[in-house]
Amino acid sequence: MKTTLDELLAFQTVVDTGSISAAAEQLGQTSSGISRALSRLEQKLNTTLMRRTTRRLELSDEGRLFLARSRAILQSVEAAEDELACRQLKPAGKLRVNAASPFILHVLVPLVNDFLAEYPDIELELHSGDSIVDLIEHRADVAVRIGTLRDSTLHARPLTSYRLRLYASPTYLKKAGRPTKIDDLARHSLLGFTQPEILNTWPLRHPDGDGLPITPTIAASSGETVRQLALAGAGIACLSDFMTGPDRARGDLVQVLMRDTLEQRQPVHAVYYRNTELASRIRCFVDFLALRLADSA
Repeated sequence: MKTTLDELLAFQTVVDTGSISAAAEQLGQTSSGISRALSRLEQKLNTTLMRRTTRRLELSDEGRLFLARSRAILQSVEAAEDELACRQLKPAGKLRVNAASPFILHVLVPLVNDFLAEYPDIELELHSGDSIVDLIEHRADVAVRIGTLRDSTLHARPLTSYRLRLYASPTYLKKAGRPTKIDDLARHSLLGFTQPEILNTWPLRHPDGDGLPITPTIAASSGETVRQLALAGAGIACLSDFMTGPDRARGDLVQVLMRDTLEQRQPVHAVYYRNTELASRIRCFVDFLALRLADSA
């Protein structure tokens, strides 16, 4: 006999709530029903998942391993159900999305037609900026944020991640020479950011550790401005993969110091306020984005 989703859910809920009675209450079942589900599960797996004492339930080594797999399975099923629900709900209304200008230009804009083809009743507004905004103040329903998130009252859903690399144009390299080691950067024009300062720490391996703080020769507030400066031959820039793909393919930007560059990735999250019932238009947008970005990662 195969394991059922109800048995997985019963097992996970018992672990999360700490007792069979609490799990039964949460799932709207009887304690005896939850207990039988656990027993069936252990019989099917031919192993002991939980050791029951008079005071508590304790996971076995096999139970801890199986719990991780169970969570992944249940989360996948929930995501699939959410995606189908979105298609059936036909969400409508205005959806205000906030994101950094480069992300809107290079990632969201190419996806707009496909999204509106699936959800034609949604009125989409894209608000760009290069600083973290207050969602309420800016009347945004959802924001896409790149980089490590600060502690927040917002709900954050991981979407994907992009690698950082160092680039320069062939024109600049012909004029200034190609750096072959990190020390060579001292004689080059470096393109960086006015804020946040963490963006001026480049993913380079050097004798003093990982991550090299640089002082920009030219600083800009927007990643798109930094990209355009690099394309114009103004210097070397550290840019994310999501905004450089076509430039690399055409040879307009060339990666430098490849051997010294760390495998550093910027996480991307969709953030929105925690609601007891998330508006369907927000949920559908986030689900759509997560699926498309996972396919392109």
